[in-house]
Amino acid sequence: MVRNGVFVTSLVLVLLFVAVGIFLPGEMDLFSAAVHGWIIEHVGWAYLLSAFLFLVFSLGLALSPFGSIRLGADTEKPQYSYFGWFSMLFAAGMGIGLIFWGVAEPMSHYLNPPEHIAGSSAEAAAFAMRYSFFHWGVHPWAIYIVMSLSIAYFSFRRGMPPLISSCFYPLLGDRIQGLWGQAIDTLAVIATVFGIVTSLGLGALQITDGVGSILPLPPGLGTTLVIIAVVTVLYMISSMTGLDKGIQLLSRTNVFLAVALLLFVLVVGPSSYILNIFTTTLGGYLSGLLEMSLSTNPFEGYGWTRSWTLFYWAWWISWSPFVGLFVASISRGRTIREFVLGAILVPTLLTFLWFATFGGTAFAVARYDDPGFATRAVEEVSSALFILFEYLPFSPVLTVLALVLLTVFFVTSADSATFVLAMMTSRGSLSPPAGKKLLWGAVQSTAAAVLLLSGGLDALQRMAIVAALPFTVVMLFMAASLYKGMHYEMYREGSPGK
Repeated sequence: MVRNGVFVTSLVLVLLFVAVGIFLPGEMDLFSAAVHGWIIEHVGWAYLLSAFLFLVFSLGLALSPFGSIRLGADTEKPQYSYFGWFSMLFAAGMGIGLIFWGVAEPMSHYLNPPEHIAGSSAEAAAFAMRYSFFHWGVHPWAIYIVMSLSIAYFSFRRGMPPLISSCFYPLLGDRIQGLWGQAIDTLAVIATVFGIVTSLGLGALQITDGVGSILPLPPGLGTTLVIIAVVTVLYMISSMTGLDKGIQLLSRTNVFLAVALLLFVLVVGPSSYILNIFTTTLGGYLSGLLEMSLSTNPFEGYGWTRSWTLFYWAWWISWSPFVGLFVASISRGRTIREFVLGAILVPTLLTFLWFATFGGTAFAVARYDDPGFATRAVEEVSSALFILFEYLPFSPVLTVLALVLLTVFFVTSADSATFVLAMMTSRGSLSPPAGKKLLWGAVQSTAAAVLLLSGGLDALQRMAIVAALPFTVVMLFMAASLYKGMHYEMYREGSPGK
């Protein structure tokens, strides 16, 4: 009965945070800023080093004899087709963030690069695209893979509950049934809540600005809170339909919409320019991957690294329990090699093409058409995509399509998160009670609203970094535990598949 403690403890802690945010918003904002500042100043390097280790570890597993291990019985086949699997991977792993940052991030790096690069220069443009690829490239998926692979292996291969604490059996043994396991799972729930809340806050801000560009809605936080409430109802309805119907259907729909929007902008935009940027940036990304992975720029540009790269790495780590549990649940029957290479390569290439298309079109406007565009996009970051549409044909249609895409991504991410949170607080049940899904859905939307009220976008980003720190340590031990478990199976029990 100890597992009930995960639900009670995590819910109380999250509700306590919500209560403080409602009644003492200024104090909470100051506290989160102080904790965030200490983490970035003293242990920010650990995020970079850990993410690089996760990438090396993931690729090492795929290319080693362990890659032949199947996540399930030796004869088990995958539950979902490649298209269905990739659709759900992409929707859960990136989703809202791509829509929000696809234009805004390259423009921000272009105008405000590290101090050793002149802003608005050709060098700044190349830097902006290369680091946009870097922040959204293979590292996030390597972080997700460590988590999801561990859960899938110990759950589907070794018959344990699909809980994060189960992944520590080789290190902790039966102690995962006690306080150690409860502490690990509680940390995972809290990290998941703050990770998803950051994305929901970003999505709500962007939906507000997008709707405001085509409808006479009053600007401001009140409209954003109404939109959060409306979308909350939508994803709660979706969560009641289950994984096979609701999330998979929405994910497939969103991939079609995303590809349609991508192809349209690629065709009507500066196509050759976009493809040149894609090719050049991909080369720069691959050739500089090691240096970017391990450089905090301590002599020049550390402030920039703190604001961007360290935030992203912490954000991906805080997302990892949610994405990891969800991806594990849809990956049964695949080999480790198939899982790692598929999850790293396919979503990453689509992400690169997305940034090259929207970022490239933005650069064509900023450098050759309207120099003031970049400034507008950075000053109104949540409106950057919709501002770009003003320079393209069929602007109102593109805005509506992007809003639908953004809303469905919002619903899909929140739907997946409610499923995962309910599962983690129901002893790993793959059919968690509907009441728990509804409860966690309400809690995460309320937390997003509270963060927006207390500190806006900065508060969202700070809490992601704070929540990720303890979970980074958890994930490092998780990788060691996974390796120990697979080594035992292959060399003590005999090679899998024989």
